[in-house]
Amino acid sequence: MSDPAPDSPASADLPILVVDDERSMREFLTVMLKKDGHPVEVAACGEDATARIDAGERFKLVMTDLKMPGIGGLDVLRAIKAAQPSCQVIVMTAYATAETALSAIKLGAYDYITKPFKIDEARVAVNRALEKFALVSENLYLRDALGDRQGLGQLIGESRAMQRVFQMIRRVAPTRTTILIHGESGTGKELVARAIHDLSANAEGPFLPINCGAIPENLIESELFGHKKGAFTGAHADKEGLFVAAGQGTVFLDEVGELPQSVQVKLLRVLQERKIRPVGDSAEREVSCRIVAATNRDLRQEVQEGRFREDLYYRLSVIPVEMPPLRERGADVQLLLEHFLHRYAEEIGNPIEGIDARALAILTAYAYPGNVRELQNIVERAVTLETGSLITPESLPYHLQEENFSRVARQIDVPEEGVDMEKLVEELERNLIARALERAGGVKTEAARLLNISFRSLRYRLDKYGLNDD
Repeated sequence: MSDPAPDSPASADLPILVVDDERSMREFLTVMLKKDGHPVEVAACGEDATARIDAGERFKLVMTDLKMPGIGGLDVLRAIKAAQPSCQVIVMTAYATAETALSAIKLGAYDYITKPFKIDEARVAVNRALEKFALVSENLYLRDALGDRQGLGQLIGESRAMQRVFQMIRRVAPTRTTILIHGESGTGKELVARAIHDLSANAEGPFLPINCGAIPENLIESELFGHKKGAFTGAHADKEGLFVAAGQGTVFLDEVGELPQSVQVKLLRVLQERKIRPVGDSAEREVSCRIVAATNRDLRQEVQEGRFREDLYYRLSVIPVEMPPLRERGADVQLLLEHFLHRYAEEIGNPIEGIDARALAILTAYAYPGNVRELQNIVERAVTLETGSLITPESLPYHLQEENFSRVARQIDVPEEGVDMEKLVEELERNLIARALERAGGVKTEAARLLNISFRSLRYRLDKYGLNDD
């Protein structure tokens, strides 16, 4: 039988581990805990406890003596917190001082009790620690469950395409392997790189992004590798390049396909040897950062046409991550709309409550050639311009409104028996004017503005369709 997943509801069935070199204390706590319905495991020394932890055994609570021959209670505490952060720890000691208690709490112990202790005192400490374990486990489980369904880091999506991306990120993040992210502009390649960084062993270090296509060719080498004073005109002091500045962090090379060939050679050496040579320097420096690259180009095609080094391509793309365009993520559009709507309503200070049905139909049918970045800009614009409580089509960019009109027009068919085109056009015009008047609260000048016609033209149509009295 396999262990329950970390921090899942099933982890409530995990045992309590009692660690004490005194047999009588182990037996006393075992009887007490089992009487209260808890499964119990025991370890007669710190070495036994840490070996079981290292072997992957999981516990919901560890009760450990502080002073034991060999590995003591604080070492057991460190081991369990490193392996199982949600597991709670109670330290037991006959030599309690403020200093030892503080040391235990700083290392993550939930509580400490002084020997000899009363049964009721121990029960209270155990029950509180288990309540804390249950709360932490539930929060972590719910957070991970929501993340699996709707997002990872700043990435949002519940489509199958995005679930595949999330699964790949979780698999590759703990490794040291170089990763190449493919995707069209605006799909969120940098967010993928950030998520990989945040889930990696490099997370404590900086995340340093650089757009390889936005820096002039004569400066990109200095930005990445650094330079010595006097190496070229304008080099007034030594400069540390990004690969050194990142330390144990991550360097994100966005649009890596834009790198000139001379820099591609140096980047290949970084990946192969983990060494750099600053511009104008004769000495090499070791680097320890992780490198994640991204491109919106087909680098295989670039290799075939001689614009990108084949050996560098294979070094970069040990693990490729494909970021799907938004048009292939239909299930995510409404989720993203809601996310950006709430974000910009708060940032801009315009209390928009939602999107009306007409605008939502336009926004969910649109293909978004600019991907998520375009959707984000559309929502920011709409929240800024909207004067009502809901986003309406009038607050959307004109090209979306035009596309919506075209789509509606394409849906009108000509049946076998034919159609009265003049009557159909009049009915459409009448309905549009009525909708505009409703939207404008009966103010005709505002209705004319919404319809993009003159007030005189509106007045003529109102008379024509008998809408003046309405």
